[in-house]
Amino acid sequence: MSMRKRAVSGIMIAGSMVMMCAVADAADTVSAEAVTAAVDMRTDLATGGTAGVVVSLNRVSAEAAASVEQTQTTMVAAAEETTSEAENMTEHVTVDTSAEDAGDTAEGTTAEASPETAEDAAADATEETTEDVTAETTEAASEEKTVEKTQQTDETLSQEEMEWQNRLMADVDEFLYVRASDAADAEIVGKLYKGDVAEVVEDGDTWTHVVSGSVEGYVNNDYCVSGTEALNYAQQNVGLQAEIQTDGLRIRSEAAEDAPVITAVSTGTVLTVDTDAQVSEDWVAVEYNGQTAYVSAAYVTTDYALGEAISIEEERAAQEKQAQEEAAQTTQTTTVQNEAVSASVDDVTLLAALIQCEAGNESYEGQLAVGAVVMNRVRSGAYPGSIYDVIYQSGQFPPAGKGMVAQIAANGPKASCVQAAQEALNGADNTGGATCFSRASSGRAGVVIGNHVFY
Repeated sequence: MSMRKRAVSGIMIAGSMVMMCAVADAADTVSAEAVTAAVDMRTDLATGGTAGVVVSLNRVSAEAAASVEQTQTTMVAAAEETTSEAENMTEHVTVDTSAEDAGDTAEGTTAEASPETAEDAAADATEETTEDVTAETTEAASEEKTVEKTQQTDETLSQEEMEWQNRLMADVDEFLYVRASDAADAEIVGKLYKGDVAEVVEDGDTWTHVVSGSVEGYVNNDYCVSGTEALNYAQQNVGLQAEIQTDGLRIRSEAAEDAPVITAVSTGTVLTVDTDAQVSEDWVAVEYNGQTAYVSAAYVTTDYALGEAISIEEERAAQEKQAQEEAAQTTQTTTVQNEAVSASVDDVTLLAALIQCEAGNESYEGQLAVGAVVMNRVRSGAYPGSIYDVIYQSGQFPPAGKGMVAQIAANGPKASCVQAAQEALNGADNTGGATCFSRASSGRAGVVIGNHVFY
């Protein structure tokens, strides 16, 4: 190959290699110095031969790697400029057909590849921008719908329902286990009894993370109700209680300011609300010593008698305490013998009928205790002096006022109640002189016998 042909071929090869190095090392940018280096390479080839071209290529590669902020348009322009200079040189040099074909091929490859890359990049950028805008628009619309739905929900819920949206209750007959983690075989850390309420920490598809009292853990959703359903459950299954907010609040026998005062209670006293009693909004009907009484609504707050979960440790401690108290109460309920009271067959039957109404399903000790209370009243002087008058004293024994005592007396009380009545008439007393009793769950201090506390 002649010197002229070799020069033209070297220039064309150098131009192509410059473009390849620029694309590989600088991605989509080429420094303007690379163009100048490509032109200088022509001189290096003329003076240093092939070795000069290699040196130039190494220098161009290093400069291209360090170049920044150049566009593909610059890269294409550089390629076209290099090719154009090569063509100008060939006007003064005689070359063969193979060299011209090689030049055309190199020029076509370089010129066509770069515009397509630019167009693709522009298309990709447009597509990405469109996707981003679409995603942002969709997300904004979704958030707007969520806010709108929440606002609509808030508007349709009452204040009481809103307060219950993060609460949960166990829909069970007795209790629901609270576990340490969301698994059926996880450690049991507590119990959520019927009527207990819990605060929801985190909802789950199968298990819900809750906190109630000192217990934190997970409960199975299949046995729970939450939100408005929990409120409805409380309304149907949990009674109301009234908490006294002032000292010396009078409990009256009727819902009137001039009604007789039964007693006075202090701040913090909790009484069960009698929801069956018809009363105005100025008064709250409560249960007191087995009868319906009334307190001023202005001095009490009412709420559902909700409980809290109990831990396994707390339950064990409560059981041990109860066992100790029962042992102590057994010692305190030693039966004493008082003076017998003469009574007719009707008095025995009447007292037995009352015992059956109040403690017919209790143990014999519980039945005797009810009879002893009646007889202690007869002897006290603070109550009427006969069995009949004590039993039928207004507001004292509800079964008598409702006709239940008379009905049982007419049909004949059961044998254990008759025996308890007779023993009480003979002076037996296992209550320690008590003249009142109520449900043991009331929390009153006294002697607990069966399901009642006597005081």
